[in-house]
Parts: sequence; structure tokens; C-alpha cells
Amino acid sequence: MGLCCGMIGLPNVGKTTVYNALTGGGALAANYPFATVDPNTGIALVPDPRLTMLTDLFKSKKTTYSTLEVRDIAGLVEGASKGEGLGNQFLGHIREVDALLHVVRCFQGTDVVHVSGGVDPLRDIGTIETELMLADLDTLDRRKQKTEKKVRAGDKKAAAELTFVQKLMGLLDQGEWLGNLDYTAEERVMLTEFQLLAAKPVLFVANVSENAAADEAMVAKVREFADKRRARVVTICGQLEAELSTLSDADRADFLKEMGLTESGLVRLTREAYQLLKIVTFFTAGEVESRAWPIPEGMKAPQAAGKIHTDMERGFIRAEVYHYNDLLACGSEAKVKEKGLFRLEGKEYVIKEADVVYFRFNV
Repeated sequence: MGLCCGMIGLPNVGKTTVYNALTGGGALAANYPFATVDPNTGIALVPDPRLTMLTDLFKSKKTTYSTLEVRDIAGLVEGASKGEGLGNQFLGHIREVDALLHVVRCFQGTDVVHVSGGVDPLRDIGTIETELMLADLDTLDRRKQKTEKKVRAGDKKAAAELTFVQKLMGLLDQGEWLGNLDYTAEERVMLTEFQLLAAKPVLFVANVSENAAADEAMVAKVREFADKRRARVVTICGQLEAELSTLSDADRADFLKEMGLTESGLVRLTREAYQLLKIVTFFTAGEVESRAWPIPEGMKAPQAAGKIHTDMERGFIRAEVYHYNDLLACGSEAKVKEKGLFRLEGKEYVIKEADVVYFRFNV
């Protein structure tokens, strides 16, 4: 889909460890700042038990999971907006991604050095957000000066833009994160053009130790802060997930069962990342292959068919659709049809999360 999440945070908070667990990468995870300079880029498989169920039910020869592009961006430091710690370079890397996974350290321990000398998740979040907001204020100030010249020349469109720029600058001055606010369609067009760092949607990743209960007080602070931001939080033990990622599927399932868990932290993280990016997943299933297809929320059936092959969009006739939950309840596709839950949908049908679809088209 071309959508990408960037992992941000202070140095030594566990970004690269989480990245390696997500992508199976071998990026350097070192106990010193700026171990990552150029962003590591990898593809994370999105585990989905629904797809496993479809594979079993249809006895599919092949299973193809959704994927998510993830970039591990070097840790920012105070003063990054002014170029400190290679700040200009790293801020540019953040500008290129669609959403942010803000990794926050919520574990104690002297074996991993903290750049500020002690662990304080809210201070760390504040440091990162302040630098991004300061960089955005510089961007908007330059935009404001250019737009004011157009307004003086009588450009009415520029007047509306100037009002919006001033509104954004006011919000940033108040410490508001722009990415989780509501905007009109016209404002969203301008916001995309401005390429602001703080306008990206953000998911907080609370990185805890294997003794997660001991870190709960710090996680609670992050959750309270995220609620005010209209953002979400995923708790994950990066070190544990990195170890789990090296196990076979069977061994990983046994390990999680022993720990009383139904799914790994990475499953929750990728699921939340999809929600952050406003992605829905539909399925195609059969004897040859069962496959998950990620598409933008609100996409209609012909365009969804085009994600499989452009010929399917051009020659679209109809979509034969039923919901995964109905299949699960009925036990077979034949039973779904018997109960009248199998539908024929046309060009205006909007694909829903967990639809199972077969597309009819002219070659």
C-alpha cells in the first residue's frame, strides 16, 4: 500500500529492539546514543488468526499475510529542532512516514543508560514532542511570511490559508499535538501540503521489562497522557518480543500459553498500527490461497478488486461477499449461503473490515 510507520523516541529506549522483533531484522541495538543514523527499513508481517482459520477451513495451499513497512528512526535529543544530534537529518526522516510509533521507556535498570540520567516517560515524551513542534513552528512561520505577501496582493485563497496557518501556530504554542485533531476537508488538504511533523497520527509504545507489573505506574502515566492526546497506548516488552521472534510458531504458541497470554505484544502493536493508519482488511480464500488484503478505510469494491489486479477493477461486474464472523458462526461457506448471509454487491459497495470477497469481472 505504500504506507509506512516510523519508530521515534529518545536514544536507548528500545526502538531498535522492538523494530527487530517486528521485522525480523538484524539492526544494531546498542547501549549508546545514535547507534542508528540512517533509518532501518523493514517489512513486518501482520499476524491474523482469522487468516489462519480461513486457511484451515478452505485447506489452502498458501497463506499470505498483510504487511506493514516500519522504519527505525534514530533517537532524537533536546535541541534536535536546531540541528543538535544530527537533528535536521533525523527530522527529515520523520517527515517521510505516514504515522508515528512513539517508543517510550517504562522500565528501570542501570544496564541500559538513559540519556537524561533517569527514567521519566512523561519528560521523555515532552522532549520529543517539543522538538517536533518547534520544527513545525519554524516551518509555519516561513509559510506565514510567504502567505502574507499573497494576501497583500489580493489573493483570496491565500487569506483562508493564512487563517489556518495562524490557527495551527496557536495550537502548537499551546502544546497541542496536531495529528489527533479534527479538520475540515479543505484544512486536511492544506495540512498534507505543509508536511508538518506534529500533524502525523501517533501511537505510544510503552516499552516495559519482563516484570511488567513493576513498571505499571509508569505505563499508567503514559496512558493518562495519551488519553488527553486522543491517542492510544500499546504495552510491549521489546526484549521478550525479540526473543519470541526467534522461536518457531509452535514454540512461540507454547511459550505464550505458559505465560497465560493469547497473543504476543507484536500482534497488538500491528493491529493498533493498522487502526492508526485507518486500514481495513478483507480476505480472499480458496483452495489455492487464503490472503489478507489491507486497503484504506472507505474504499469501494471495484478499487479493492484493483488491489488484486488492475484488470479486475476495469472489468468489475460484482462482488460476492460475506463476513468472516458469519463464516465462523456457520462453519462453512455452504451454510453461509443456506442462511442467506451471502450477498451480491455492486460498484458502490464499501468494503468492510473482515469481509470475505470473491470478485466477478470481465477479462
